[in-house]
Parts: sequence; structure tokens; C-alpha cells
Amino acid sequence: MIRAPLDARLFLMGPASTGKTTAGVGRYQALVDAGIPASQILILVPQRTLARPYFDALARPDRMPGGNPTIVTLGGLGQRMISLFWPLIGRRAGFGKKRQPPTFLTLETAQYYLAQLVRPLLEKGYFQSIKIDRNRLLSQIIDNLNKAAAIGIPYTDIGELLKAAWVGEPAQQHVYDEAQECATLFRKFCLQNNLLDFSLQYEVFAKDLWPSFLCREYLSATYRHLIYDNVEEDVPVAHDIIQQWLPSFESALLIYDSDGGYRSFLGADPQSGLALQAGCSEVITFTESYIVPRTLEDFRQALTAKLVHSTPPVIEPGIRDTVTYNGSRYLPEMVEEVADQVADLVQNQGTLPGEISILAPFLSDALRFTLASSLEKRSIPTRSHRPSRSLREEPATLCLLTLARLAHPEWGLTCTHYDVRTALMQAIAGMDLVRADLLSQIVFRPKKILAEGMGSFDVILPDQQERITYALGEKFERLRNWLQDYRTNPAPELDIFISRLFGELLSQPGFGFHDNFDAAAVAARLVESIKKFRWATGESIRKAGQSHGMEYIRMVEEGVVAAQYLVNWEERPSDAVFISPAFTFLSANRAVDYQFWLDLGSQGWWERLYQPLTHPYVLTRNWPKGRVWTDADEVSANQAALARLTTGLIRRCRKGIFLFTNRMNEQGDDQRGPLLQAVQSIFRRIPLTTESENV
Repeated sequence: MIRAPLDARLFLMGPASTGKTTAGVGRYQALVDAGIPASQILILVPQRTLARPYFDALARPDRMPGGNPTIVTLGGLGQRMISLFWPLIGRRAGFGKKRQPPTFLTLETAQYYLAQLVRPLLEKGYFQSIKIDRNRLLSQIIDNLNKAAAIGIPYTDIGELLKAAWVGEPAQQHVYDEAQECATLFRKFCLQNNLLDFSLQYEVFAKDLWPSFLCREYLSATYRHLIYDNVEEDVPVAHDIIQQWLPSFESALLIYDSDGGYRSFLGADPQSGLALQAGCSEVITFTESYIVPRTLEDFRQALTAKLVHSTPPVIEPGIRDTVTYNGSRYLPEMVEEVADQVADLVQNQGTLPGEISILAPFLSDALRFTLASSLEKRSIPTRSHRPSRSLREEPATLCLLTLARLAHPEWGLTCTHYDVRTALMQAIAGMDLVRADLLSQIVFRPKKILAEGMGSFDVILPDQQERITYALGEKFERLRNWLQDYRTNPAPELDIFISRLFGELLSQPGFGFHDNFDAAAVAARLVESIKKFRWATGESIRKAGQSHGMEYIRMVEEGVVAAQYLVNWEERPSDAVFISPAFTFLSANRAVDYQFWLDLGSQGWWERLYQPLTHPYVLTRNWPKGRVWTDADEVSANQAALARLTTGLIRRCRKGIFLFTNRMNEQGDDQRGPLLQAVQSIFRRIPLTTESENV
């Protein structure tokens, strides 16, 4: 396939771990080796994390000199084209400020503007019939707009589609009407102020820019060769554009994972992706896995059959060689068993920590902390990643924002003793809970903070100084003096304040961020978040006479700005046990030697998230308009999703899987989910070998 003619249009499909992306990288190298300029090659992926193999290829020391290919998502390409052709399309697309450049919104800034529009409606009683956090309410309204743009329907039809599929209480239909009204208000506001969220970027590119002759000629002249990886994870409108664009390429390689579709809840459509093979001259299928042993493939087939209730294959006894099932009563017992098994793999069997992943349907703070602590006691490094975990939930973020409030008392943002105590524990190395509580009770006086700042350690009674210790007191004085000096010459923006605080003090020896790379990463992402918030909201906040920093902190505290930024996958440490939700592991698209599946009995493996304002299956091209969504549809969708999830996990494992369940979850409830029942049914049917019978 790599050596195919330079004018070939190939559609490569097959399951995970069969070498499709490796072949895609090889095809790129072959094109460059044949003398094709890298700048003429377009590499498309549905999300940035899936592009890592191609970026790795560019970083190789033996690569040929010359330009770089364009590695981008179609949404990113659309944003570039909108910026380039804005003078031509601004008026045609209906924007109000035709002579001003567009402002591209992140999820955070989109939620910020939407919150301003929704707040008066909430005060009128909108959405009273549902209980949901405000940031999730806002994100689901935005998600509806994104799905409408992804499937190419008018955003004004969202409410009617959702109502037509609803079969429950009539009160829910009013919720859909309210969500539609909020979406309409937000879209009108964006058009009036030249604001482009993800949905509007996609619509403008697909409906106003892509059909224009000038845009197509520019793109066709710039890019002569296409590599489109993970086609199944992209949205239908992206597939439509590529289908129309394919004849213009001199060569094309489209790569399709036959078991994919993990991003369906974000609008991915494997069916429309598969239709792209009609525009290719040859369809190639890879079938042989390069990493999955036969026994794990047997387990996959048996588990899939159980989950979808089809006729199961003959269950081979060899499954027990690579799949281990463990049961415990309570979560702490399960955590200790997991830690012991990981320690055995690392310390006795020579497995690298980076070749082990611990996966759960949801990763709560308690589970994450106990796993990391148990492995740390055994001298095993860990790393974790939860895209749903916002920066405001990180202790380092709470510390930095609390110190920002103390440094800017004129903002009028109050602090509590709890906030100050937590900040001191994070900011000063060696500061424990008891000493931090005592110190905060003494030095923090809310009524005096505006005029005097925090009190000095030097004037504390000697017996209390001894309890806190003079070493910690000296570090506190350095922190206090830094904040006092800053107040005499404040920075113009919050992100500059945090950068200075981190660089000049908190990263120095004796303070909490020194040699703490996780806290440093949080600080970097927080600075990035604040900077993008300031860029996108600068004009409106300035006109209101407010401070960007004050507004950012206030919105984060209200939960409107979630500050969700993905950890840079390329910067992660390579030799640490990875702890994450199962879907997050799949989004990295990498294989490991061993996987640990936790909480098998949890319904989280089976049930989709509670989303009262949207519906990932109704808002697709595949759902017949007007058909109601029944319980049978829900069960069928959950079966297919769980089978797809477990298949994806197994096909990214080289040596073995450890299954763990605890009878009671963190809330004390019994767990008997479908995944646990399927696994138990398989293990009951596995015949025992002679050796096992003798034992």
C-alpha cells in the first residue's frame, strides 16, 4: 500500500492494531521520498490527539529537509480559511460588524457569553424542572448547536427534533423549547458581535466558504495529496466536504477503523465515513493484529457475544492465561489488590510502568487519590488524565486564584479561612493541615485585608510561632512580602500576575510548586486559559468597566467557565502508570502491555451520561425524523456502545487484562452491571485444565 502509484486513491480499513496508521505514516514518507513537497500534503484527523504518530514522524532526526505538511482537523482548517477570506464572507454570512475581524471562541468563552444571555432567563424560571450544574447546562446548549452544524441542519430545528423523539413526561418538551430559545439568542448574539464558536465556524466554512469557487481553487492549488486518518471519528459535514474534494487530489489515503466510533456522543458518524470508499479507486482491508494475542481475541469475541446477546463462540480455556478476574467486597480492598498486582508486574516481572493502564468507567477524586497513593507507597510513578475534570477542581488552581484574590482586594472577591488554609498548604512546602489552619486563623482578617493585607508572622505570640515553626514562618513571610510588594506595583492582567508569582516565588526551593511538575502543568494551563479568555472577551469587559481577572475568577467560581484544557499528550511522562476513564484511554489511541479494568459492576460502563437538554443519538443523520426514542432503543444503543468500548480496549492490549470488581461502590450500593454479568458468565463457562483441576 505504501508503494502504491502516486495517483492512487486508497481506502484502508480494518480493526485497531492492524497497522493502519503505521501504513499512513509510511505513505507520507513515500510521498516525500518521491519528491513531492511536504507543503502540498494535507493530513486530516478528527482530533489533535490522533495526529501524534504523524508529528512523531516529523520529529525524526533522519527525515528529509524541507517544509512540513499541514496536520490539522477540518475545523481547524475551516478556521484558517475563515480568517483568510473574512473580508469576502463576513457580510454574506450575516455578521453585524463587517469591517472588524472575527473572534474565535473556545468552549470557555462561548459558555461565558452564553451565561450572560441565559442568566435573566434563569431568573424568570427557565429549566426549573431539571437539576443540573450551570456549566453542564450551558455546555449542553452549545453541544446542540455543535451537533446541528455537524450534521448540516438548521440550528432552529434542534428543539423540534428533540421533542419529536421524546416519549416521556410532557414537561420535558418545555425544557427543549427553552434550550432552543437559549441557542437562538446565543447565535444571534454571535452574529451581531463577530463571535464564532465551533458550530458557527463549521457552518460558515461548510455553507458560505467551501461552496465558493475562490476558496476551492485556493485549497486545491495548495494541497495536492491527502491523508485522512480515523475517518470514522469525524462528523458527517466533514465527510461531505471530503467527498466533494476527493476528485481534486492527485492522491488520497483514507484510513477507517472498522470498530471505531468512540466519539459518537460528540457527533462522529462511522456510517457516513464508510461511504467515502465510493470515491476511492481501491479498498484495502487489514485484518491481522500485530499486538493482540489469540487468547485475548477469544475473550473479545466471547465478551462481545455476551453483551449483544448473540450466539457465543466456543470459550477456550486459554483465556485464563491472559485475563484474570478478581473480586473484593469494598473499594479499599480492590485498590490494594490492584496496587499489589501492578507492583508485581513492575518489580518482579520487569514491566515498564508506562506499559500499564488502570481504567474505570468514571474516575472520581477518591478513586484517583487512593490509587495514586497506594502505588506511590510502592515506589511506582503514576499519571492521570480526566478531560471532564476542570482546572478549577485542581488544588494548584485554587491556590493560585486565592492568592490572586488576596493580591487584588479592590476586586471585592471574598476569601474564607478555608481558602487561605488550602492556599498555604499548596504554596509552602511542608505546611500541614494543622499548622496551615492555625496560621490562617491568625494572619487572615477579612475586614483588614483591603488596607493591610495579611498579618505578619513576626508579631504572632511566641508559643504560636513555635507551634507553626520558624522555618515555615520564614517562608510565609516571603510569600506575604511578595504579595505586599506586588500590591504597590500590580500587573495589568491576571495571567501576568500568575506567571510572575510562579516564576519568582512558588517554583523556588522551599515552596510548593518546586519540583512539582503536575502543579506546574496546571499553572501553565491556567495562564493559557486566562489569556484566551482575555483575548475573546476583552472589548465587552472593558466597555463594562470591569477587570478581566476579576471577571474570570468570578465566572470560574460560579462554574460557568469550566477552564477545561486537555493535557498535552506529547508532554506526558513516558514511564508512569496511566490512570484514566476508559474512553480517555481510547482517545489516546495507543496500546499497552497490561490493562486493569476497575468497577466491572458499575452501571457507568453501560449507561450514558445524563443529558436532559440534548441527545447524542437523536441529533444524527441516522435517526428517522419524528420517530420516538424508546427504552428498547436505549438498551440497544447501550449494548452496542459497551461492545464497541470493550473491543477497542482489548485490541489495544498486548499481554493481559486484569478485571476487578468490588461488591459495593463508593456510595455503599451493590453493583451488578451488565459488564460484570457478561464477564462472570464467560468465566463460568471456561473449562478448567487438568492442572487447574488437580490444584
